[in-house]
Amino acid sequence: MSRGFVKEGDQEEVPMLTPRAYLPAGVENFVTTAGLEALKAEREEILSERKQYEGVDNNDARVNNNYLTGKLRLLEERIHSARVLDYDPQRQNDVAFGATIKYKNLKTNQIASYQIVGVDEANIMQGKISFLSPLSKVLMNKKVGETVTFKTPAGEVGMEILEIF
Repeated sequence: MSRGFVKEGDQEEVPMLTPRAYLPAGVENFVTTAGLEALKAEREEILSERKQYEGVDNNDARVNNNYLTGKLRLLEERIHSARVLDYDPQRQNDVAFGATIKYKNLKTNQIASYQIVGVDEANIMQGKISFLSPLSKVLMNKKVGETVTFKTPAGEVGMEILEIF
């Protein structure tokens, strides 16, 4: 039906969705086992939240339900495309997806640790960085004792890999 025959009050408001973390086309959606479980838990939260709008017939409820349905659709795409890839603890001699890397900043002598995870799992406050991040790319396939150089806006930083677990 043409939009000219729809009453203005009958038009559904289209919810604005925040996109999920960026995953370039053609790049596999690697996740750790914990990351996949977190995605599934998020799905359960959305489904639970959606239940409160069942049977409610007002505009706000429909808009919220549409919003949650859109979020769920994006999340389901991520879950279905997920490829679980956990770090093999016997491979402690080089950096790979899922590994936690303990390193020393050679400029400040500070020691830090980061785990390389999937894009939806990444959270710098939790010490988790995406496998697509520049730091992860610099660290991949390096070994304990190696020094790498990482470019930052403040200049280059040398880092020595102390431990991989």
